[in-house]
Amino acid sequence: MQKTHTNIFIDDAPIEIGVLDVNMHFVKCSKLWLSKLGKTEKDIIGKSYYDVFPDTTDEVKKIHEYCLLGSYISFDGEKIINKAGKVQWFNYKINSWKNEKDKVGGLIIVREDISFKRNEEEYRLKAQRVANVGGWEVNLISNEVYWTNITKQIHGLDDTYVPSLENGINFYKEGYHREKIVSLISEAISNGTPWDEELIIVTVTGEEKWVRAIGRVEYVNGKAVKLTGTFQDIDEKKRADLERSEIEKRLNIATKTANIGVWDYDLARQELNCDYETLALYGAEKFTHKSLYDAWKKILVEEDKERVINEMHFAIQNDDEFNTEFRIRTKNGKVKYIKSIGQLHKDQNTGAVKMIGANWDITEYKQVVLKLDKRKESFAGVFNNSSVGMALIGLDGKWLKINKSLCNSLGYSKKELMSLTFQDVTHPDDYLKDLNFLDELIAGKIDNYQIEKRYFHKKGHTVFVILSVTKVTKIDGTLSHFISQVVDITSRKEAEEKVKAVLKITADQNESLTNFAHIVSHNLRSHSTNLSMLTGFLINETDPEERANLINMLNESSDSLDETITHLNEVVSVKLNVLGKLEGVRILETFDSVRKSIIALLNENNVILNIQIPKEFVVSAVPAYLESILLNLLTNSIKYSSPKRRLVIDVKTRRERGKIVLTFSDNGLGIDMKRHKHKIFGMYKTFHKHKNSKGIGLFITKSQIEAMNGKIEVESSVDIGTTFTLYFNCFK
Repeated sequence: MQKTHTNIFIDDAPIEIGVLDVNMHFVKCSKLWLSKLGKTEKDIIGKSYYDVFPDTTDEVKKIHEYCLLGSYISFDGEKIINKAGKVQWFNYKINSWKNEKDKVGGLIIVREDISFKRNEEEYRLKAQRVANVGGWEVNLISNEVYWTNITKQIHGLDDTYVPSLENGINFYKEGYHREKIVSLISEAISNGTPWDEELIIVTVTGEEKWVRAIGRVEYVNGKAVKLTGTFQDIDEKKRADLERSEIEKRLNIATKTANIGVWDYDLARQELNCDYETLALYGAEKFTHKSLYDAWKKILVEEDKERVINEMHFAIQNDDEFNTEFRIRTKNGKVKYIKSIGQLHKDQNTGAVKMIGANWDITEYKQVVLKLDKRKESFAGVFNNSSVGMALIGLDGKWLKINKSLCNSLGYSKKELMSLTFQDVTHPDDYLKDLNFLDELIAGKIDNYQIEKRYFHKKGHTVFVILSVTKVTKIDGTLSHFISQVVDITSRKEAEEKVKAVLKITADQNESLTNFAHIVSHNLRSHSTNLSMLTGFLINETDPEERANLINMLNESSDSLDETITHLNEVVSVKLNVLGKLEGVRILETFDSVRKSIIALLNENNVILNIQIPKEFVVSAVPAYLESILLNLLTNSIKYSSPKRRLVIDVKTRRERGKIVLTFSDNGLGIDMKRHKHKIFGMYKTFHKHKNSKGIGLFITKSQIEAMNGKIEVESSVDIGTTFTLYFNCFK
């Protein structure tokens, strides 16, 4: 059949066009749209628009309904994310078409992809937001003023603010800045002169802010008709520039006041230049640039000359800091000590590389240091030869000096110990106690203190000491460092600990035996109940298939009982040292084993189990303890289920900061937390009138999980249910 002109137009249209009937089924679709969709006419014609575009929003569907009443609408900005995750934006023009009876036959939809245009606009807006640049415009004919949202934000205004030329000018700080902007605007209108000025505005909140205002005028037939420009927040940069300028002024004053000389050495020309303060410091006369460097070398003390010149060359070759001290001999023969520091710098304008530095007279300081050195020598003799561990410690906690006795007590060489701080070798439980006393020393509340504390030996064992710390102050009274004396009392403490250990072993044995007895009683009772129920069912069951199923369940329960007995034997072996017997246990496998052991009980009570435990979750645990914990939680949920509803148990796990967290929730009777919160895990504590309640299960559960370095928490509401949260260490 030959195509009609209309069909040809739609088929070959250079835009995306779709024709739909009143039921929003495609009647016709342009080839371009089919190509964009990656479909053929067979895939589209007769299909619902909403099946082809399943992500169509309710808002767009309402537009379609409106247009089917005979209306036309055009809208843009529909955002679509395709299967590849690419964001697309479309404009739509929608009109109804009429059939031969002059009734609405459906819709004609024209779609235009404006993604590129929209993205370009978004990038432009983002760039303006990043640079904090706003725009503005003044129509000089109508006096209308337009500000972008960023311009409003810079002024501290919300997006609804409507500006005027007068209000805009009044935001500038009264005085110079306001007069300046008025002058710039007048000059632009009169002579067409653009402006680019840094001025201060006062925001709506009263904050003074530096801005960069740029503007220009547009003319039509020789008449100024429009002012346009940009508005940028430069407050932070401007204030930094002003502060830097102020610092430079202060630095110039400081160098003159402190008699600090400034110099620079041009590497290419080998020319030394310096200020008046440097010449005065050296007692030198005004030289030419080349002779100045030679003159400096001549007044260096001969023993220091080669070293200082080599240090400068090394700093230049390695782009390193030049930082040294040397002696000079003035014309009158006096020796001065000079401190000199320099750094390489490349001039951005000329490209010249210079070493720029400063130097000052430290003669008086060096003389004091020499006197102190003599005193230190005598102190060093006592310090190094003492049979008591001694150390000088800085205010930052680092060793300043340590003697051989301290190294012997802690098992480190001097070099090894000096690379550590006292915090590194201090037992964490004693750190705060020591630090609190140090704070009092620093605050001047005490002059010294003595405590018993623990250090870590290099081999890992604990060293017990009596520590005496005294503060040392400078001449001006400020704190300099601390002197520590360390007396090793490890042998005495070990003797005390042996006595305590014997007593603890006895107590642990008694507690472990009691705990084991409860485990045996509690766990085996659950197995025996399950076996008894299965046996009873088997005796009364006549259906061969059901009997076979019961026998299979009986075998599984028997296997589970055997496994429990095996695990209980493990409990005996770990009762003195649980942590040493921890191993990697898969929670899901253990839970499945426990579930099988009480399958009859679960079936009889019609329990719904929702389990969300990943196979890969492995905890550090004693298998018997983990099995006992899960078994107790399951049987408790059944025992205290609500008669009003079917029991639902949800078990979930998650990772959290190196832990595996298991939540065990049910919709049972719940517990009155206001009455029983502090005794839920107590021995022989019961909260419901149940003939089999012994008050042992939760006590055992808490003991077991804490023995494995974990913890258990509970939340409960009466007649709503209970949630237990258990924290296990991940197995590494």
